[in-house]
Amino acid sequence: MPQMSKVELYAAIRRDPRDGMSMREFERKHGVTWRTVRKVLDSAWPEPRKKLPPRATGLDPFKPVIDEILRSDLDAPREQRHPVTRIFHRLVEEQGADVSYGMARYGRVRAVSW
Repeated sequence: MPQMSKVELYAAIRRDPRDGMSMREFERKHGVTWRTVRKVLDSAWPEPRKKLPPRATGLDPFKPVIDEILRSDLDAPREQRHPVTRIFHRLVEEQGADVSYGMARYGRVRAVSW
């Protein structure tokens, strides 16, 4: 059976009380817990998803260094600009960063590199 959306589930559970079903029958029929049944009967719409706060990465302490490298590259000719690999190697060698290449590539550098 295809899984229905929360809105469809809420509508299906709301239709059932007209048939005189008990709370336990709701749980069995729809495969949900009693808390979900209670939420459905108390509210017309499901609660919106909560926004998660952004997680810190190992690259965060080095973002000012990366920004400085990229700012200095704005004035340099195209051939002399730092590619992502060079920025990564500079972070590891000069700053002692314990980050992976993928973290440097897809973290901060990717958004502003060419």
